[in-house]
Amino acid sequence: MASPKLAVLIDADNAQPGLVEALLGEIANFGTANVKRIYGDWTGTRLKKWKDALLPHAIQPIQQFGYTKGKNSTDAALIIDAMDLLYTGRFDGFVIVSSDSDYTKLASRIRESGLTVYGFGEKHTPDPFVAACDRFIYTDVLVARDEEEEETRRLTPAQLKKDRKLVGLLRNAVHASSDDGGWAELGLVGSHIANQSPDFDARNYGYGRLGTLVSATQLFDIDERPGRGGKHTEVYIRKKRRKR
Repeated sequence: MASPKLAVLIDADNAQPGLVEALLGEIANFGTANVKRIYGDWTGTRLKKWKDALLPHAIQPIQQFGYTKGKNSTDAALIIDAMDLLYTGRFDGFVIVSSDSDYTKLASRIRESGLTVYGFGEKHTPDPFVAACDRFIYTDVLVARDEEEEETRRLTPAQLKKDRKLVGLLRNAVHASSDDGGWAELGLVGSHIANQSPDFDARNYGYGRLGTLVSATQLFDIDERPGRGGKHTEVYIRKKRRKR
């Protein structure tokens, strides 16, 4: 199966150049970046760090002058280009890298055309833009950390249990994906959560994978079963039942 073709559009005013390698590595998990464009005013020195990152990663800079002081014209240029690319019919999805709510309508419009939208932005990204994407990834989880730093970020089982949103997402997803015995395949659980909450990511809680996060909550039984042909293992989870 061919890899999905993606158009990657970056708002240089709302993205950090230090994340470019990790960003492109994450995007590669979703498909092939056939187009990589970044928008900003390249005539000044403010985007110098981005300039240094463009050539090694084959990112095309798109010049957009700031015609009026205090006004951001970058978003308009990005939106116009996105619609032009959408109408070509050559792409399976779009990646919008920004923390700006001005792209909310754009993300919704692209999804209305049946294409997938991946958003990348900082924690302060407004909820409407996050919700408008099929999947939204907070860029702080892309920063490489050593094991000691990862341990510091990791929430404890007690903290996870107190997170009502997390517990609710997990339990609802397991219930919706479960068989008659209450067991749900972990992959289906993850898909259901992603449909409900575009910004859900186990890394937001300090865990590298959904299975590790689920185990850490101590709220579910976990069963590893041989997959088809015995070539891999499938993980099933079930809400823990009270001991009689």
